[in-house]
Amino acid sequence: MRKSTDRDFGGAGDPGRIIRPIPRVIRHQESLRTPMANIILIGMPGAGKSTVGVILAKALKKTFIDTDIVVQEDAGRLLQDIIDTEGPRAFLEIEESTILSRHCANAVIATGGSVVFSSRAMEHLKNSGVVIYLKISFEEMEKRLRNITTRGIVLVAGQGLREMYDQRVPLYETYADRIIDCSDKDFETVVAKVIDGQ
Repeated sequence: MRKSTDRDFGGAGDPGRIIRPIPRVIRHQESLRTPMANIILIGMPGAGKSTVGVILAKALKKTFIDTDIVVQEDAGRLLQDIIDTEGPRAFLEIEESTILSRHCANAVIATGGSVVFSSRAMEHLKNSGVVIYLKISFEEMEKRLRNITTRGIVLVAGQGLREMYDQRVPLYETYADRIIDCSDKDFETVVAKVIDGQ
């Protein structure tokens, strides 16, 4: 298996650094209802990507894929175990490799919150469909996260939730084809906004 490098991560191999987002690639946006197009959900931990993804997949008759679960199945370990034993950098390489090895179609893909640290993984995903950023405020994220030490969130030593949030927002905005504000909204409302293009 090819080993990932800092270049592969677009300079973001170290999640502890504040980085400048990679310029966004402008392209034609596929319709969400296009049979073969994927819908890729990105966003903070606690944004509801997995829950929204399941409902959305049912509504649009697409397959649902949770990349966090795929990483765990491939590794045979929990996300948090990988982070605790091998470190954030190794986890990012595993996550990137897992996503690059998949070639999906007609699927709703809920990604892990750290996927945006890999430019290669994001380019791979963007080439297969529409990337939607489920945006929540820091306060909303903090309220929703109750299991930060066991959830499998990529944090480097000394980094808190605020620093993580501020670091990731520019990356989510860079890669998103669409941004949907999910703060204080129930999952059905978010799904409707995705489908209606609001």
